[in-house]
Amino acid sequence: MDRATFARSTAFFHDSSASSQAAPGLPGGRVDFIDKVDSFTYSDFFRDYLIPNRPCVFSAKLTEDWGSRRSWVTRDGKPNFEHLLREFGEAVVPVARCDVREYNSHAKEQLPFREYVRYWQDYIRNGYRSSRGCLYLKDWHLSRAFPEQDVYTTPVYFSSDWLNEYWDAVAVDDYRFVYMGPKGSWTPFHADVFRSYSWSANICGRKKWLLYPAGQEEFLKDRHGNLPFDVTAPGLQDRRVYPRYSQSQPPLEIVQEAGEIVFIPSGWHHQVYNLEDTISINHNWVNGCNVAIMWCFLQDELAAVQREINQWKDPMDDWHLQCQLIMKSCTGIDYKEFYNFLKVIAENRISVLEKGLDEEASAQNTSKAAISTLGMLHAVFDLKRTVKVLTSLSANEDFKKLDLTSLSPPPEALLHHLKAAIDTALL
Repeated sequence: MDRATFARSTAFFHDSSASSQAAPGLPGGRVDFIDKVDSFTYSDFFRDYLIPNRPCVFSAKLTEDWGSRRSWVTRDGKPNFEHLLREFGEAVVPVARCDVREYNSHAKEQLPFREYVRYWQDYIRNGYRSSRGCLYLKDWHLSRAFPEQDVYTTPVYFSSDWLNEYWDAVAVDDYRFVYMGPKGSWTPFHADVFRSYSWSANICGRKKWLLYPAGQEEFLKDRHGNLPFDVTAPGLQDRRVYPRYSQSQPPLEIVQEAGEIVFIPSGWHHQVYNLEDTISINHNWVNGCNVAIMWCFLQDELAAVQREINQWKDPMDDWHLQCQLIMKSCTGIDYKEFYNFLKVIAENRISVLEKGLDEEASAQNTSKAAISTLGMLHAVFDLKRTVKVLTSLSANEDFKKLDLTSLSPPPEALLHHLKAAIDTALL
């Protein structure tokens, strides 16, 4: 991060209202295409897309050196099934049934990867028809299961990735996924986990994206406050069921070609179709620009849980704890883990600022290496944003009702350390 970008980002986020998800108007309803990636810097991306929370598409030049672009794809641009079977045939993978709705998503099952590929090949031979319906391999943690594979390298633009930095540190989960599906497979209308950013790279095939800027989803809710499953369904025209639909803007449409990467901003709802047999790689990620949006989302989620079980508030001694447990089961995180998330992010940056990064540490900790690569000013920006959100969390009444004695260091001590580290770095 250069000094001009640091100054601009600090000024932008100085106003607490800057945590809003609202997106600026896009000229002509177009999404920018970044073709000259060699001259497009991290600061350019940070300034023009992360801060204003705007989508863009990167050209296939950004992925041309990836191992998956070479070995997972045949010469005619199709999935290289034989190679994939050799490398991953014994894996068990999550598969969605695109013809079966389950709540507001598709029904899921686990299949051996070998069986899924054989299904896919038969599906193609039968003219994209099968008695099993349309099956879509989704949310496969391939990088975690096969870390030795030369699949891809995360582009520098997406390297400030707090979600995966934290979950790698606690060795519990990650938000790096592979998707593989036939022509016609699709993902229903949704926003990403924690209202995170996402980036999605097509290894082969083509996708169509329908994007709605943050806030537009309010006009798409039915009279009960529920979002649609399929935003293209004719039923949305029924004003008795969707009374505000006429106020919504048409979606931004992207057709993503092989090799291209789509950047989806924080809180933007979207629906995605595979126009051809397609393989893609996706990360969900959070950083200093959208961590306040994540915090707002968690507060909204807790409030929804509290409304649902409000009738049990008086007779239940540990009602506040139960609300946290329910929220974690639904979203994957509660307030105390969110504190630990902020702590890990902060301590990694303090370590780099105070101790620097030698080559041995870089080899052992890729997260700290990424922090060092992005520079001291980026680390300071991250700490400033952490202080902002941690201050809000510490003052939150629901957080203060929890047993915080297990948190180490206590929130007040961590805040003091962060502020001191920022002051020292800026001397």
